[in-house]
Amino acid sequence: MPGSGAGVVSRTRALMRAGHPEPGLAVTGLTVALAAFAGLPAHRIAVLAVAVLSGQLLVGWTNDLIDVATDREAGRDEKPLVGGTLRVRAVGSAVAVGGVVCAVFSLLCGPAAAAVHLLGVVAALLYNVGLKATVVSWVPYLVAFGSLPVAVGLTDRPTELPPVWVVVVAGLLGVGAHLLNVYPDLEADAVTDVRGLPQRLGRRGIPVATTVVMTAATAVAVVGAGMHLWHWIALAVVVAVSTLCRRAPLAVTVAIAAVDLAIVVTA
Repeated sequence: MPGSGAGVVSRTRALMRAGHPEPGLAVTGLTVALAAFAGLPAHRIAVLAVAVLSGQLLVGWTNDLIDVATDREAGRDEKPLVGGTLRVRAVGSAVAVGGVVCAVFSLLCGPAAAAVHLLGVVAALLYNVGLKATVVSWVPYLVAFGSLPVAVGLTDRPTELPPVWVVVVAGLLGVGAHLLNVYPDLEADAVTDVRGLPQRLGRRGIPVATTVVMTAATAVAVVGAGMHLWHWIALAVVVAVSTLCRRAPLAVTVAIAAVDLAIVVTA
């Protein structure tokens, strides 16, 4: 039937939207770049990319699945489960498949890398389950982002740990991403009584906290990488970007992460 194919495409698109693909692809892309600069072979990078992307989609799907009632209350009709373009059972099935894919491909990176990566995924799931409504909402982001360079380092090399300062940079970027990601949704979160750290900081406090955290991440990278002149210039750019640009939180986070990644890989 002519309409059936269009329906499948429409449902697939809705499923992808429910997985929050933009941040997932951004995190996966940065992880792939770090893995490439770390010298991993192409086939290992591909396996790692599938593990990370499936984990990101899993986190996105569980987020929408758990929040469907509060999203309806807040009037978030742009979300597929709320807008009616996707059924709960379809997302539940995606969660099951995504969990299996994430676990299998993580294990293909080696048991040590799998343990670290899955720890990060579990931290993100705990955020969805309830930590996002507490003052420690930033901790899952710190753990999840901080686990990525460790997982990259341990892939096929069970004793190859990255420098501590690289892990600190990744973790701080995660906290900054959390603050920026919540910023546009403060009003909707107020309706559903979500009281994580960003909501407690409010519209005035988030910009200050974000600037401090993103600047701290880049400053750690600069010191760890050897404090070359262009590193200090990069730090000044990060301060300016994190201070002035808040209307595109994902773009800001990716741009600062890219700057920090460039500092890391040239260390």
